[in-house]
Amino acid sequence: MFQSLIDASRKNLFSSPLITQARCETPQPEVTDVPPVPETRQIVAAAATEDVSCEFGSNKYYALCGFGGILSCGITHTAIVPLDLVKCRIQVDPGKYKGIFTGFRLTVKEEGARALAKGWAPTLIGYSMQGLCKFGFYEVFKVLYSNALGEERTYLYRTSLYLAASASAEFFADIALAPMEACKVRIQTQPGFANTLREAFPKIRAGEGLAGFYKGLPPLWLRQIPYTMMKFACFERTVEAIYKYVVPKPRSECTKPEQLVVTFIAGYIAGVFCAIVSHPADTVVSKLNQDKGSTAIGAAKKLGMAGLWKGLFARIIMIGTLTALQWFIYDSVKVYFRLPRPPPPEMPESLRRKLEAKEA
Repeated sequence: MFQSLIDASRKNLFSSPLITQARCETPQPEVTDVPPVPETRQIVAAAATEDVSCEFGSNKYYALCGFGGILSCGITHTAIVPLDLVKCRIQVDPGKYKGIFTGFRLTVKEEGARALAKGWAPTLIGYSMQGLCKFGFYEVFKVLYSNALGEERTYLYRTSLYLAASASAEFFADIALAPMEACKVRIQTQPGFANTLREAFPKIRAGEGLAGFYKGLPPLWLRQIPYTMMKFACFERTVEAIYKYVVPKPRSECTKPEQLVVTFIAGYIAGVFCAIVSHPADTVVSKLNQDKGSTAIGAAKKLGMAGLWKGLFARIIMIGTLTALQWFIYDSVKVYFRLPRPPPPEMPESLRRKLEAKEA
């Protein structure tokens, strides 16, 4: 199965618009019977294959992409635990925590500064597992769906492909995240329930069984799948637009630091849209995990339309920064391990000829 996936990825549009393979540190035999390639294409192709450690779509490639996801999601979500804690408290008790600054002030006053770190352990574990599935499976599904569509349709419907691949990846990522998310929210929003993961996990298991860890999964899907679809599709198309309309030179001529700056900017833009799209479901998840025995529909009715949008400003700041840093870390991992980093997709020559023939 893995070999067929690798073979499919070699013919994939996303591997490169110029090359079909990028071998890992293996000398290639000299080929003398191929037609000459224009000099400009040779230069770009050389840049695309320079210092690449593994083949696009290989097991090593997917494994390192998953590792990049672990670092990008685990590190960033853990770093903003204090802001996440205040955001969750605003969502579940807006009468007491009326805003970001009030939330920080009351938390420190009542529980001390150490309380701002509550929930760091389930956050680190849960979002590391989510990142592994989110980024790793996204790369896998993108290749699979692209191979099913074919080169021309992949280019024409690439936004739909990004949406489908990211939604598929997030479906599995949330299954990995749900148990730790349940522990995190209860630690942060239920005073006296537990202060650590070692206390929270057995309490939930003893009181509610396995269902207690996954009762928030449906609203988690409602929150995370639209979020991730926006995160990947908006990022991919924003990167494409930046290189096309803003950056004055092709991506192949940009230095690695310049490319990472584009990654960060595109990530932040994507993050703002992510926060808005997924915020109502995020509020329901927080309320659902706080109230034992409640349902998603019941939590939404209790919150009301205005309540569903409480904490949005805090979440825009959090998710915008978070998403930008995640893409920056993920792309930096690719740079560090010398993974193939194809430029934005270009129109296949066969499709270009068809369009020119129609216009003629």
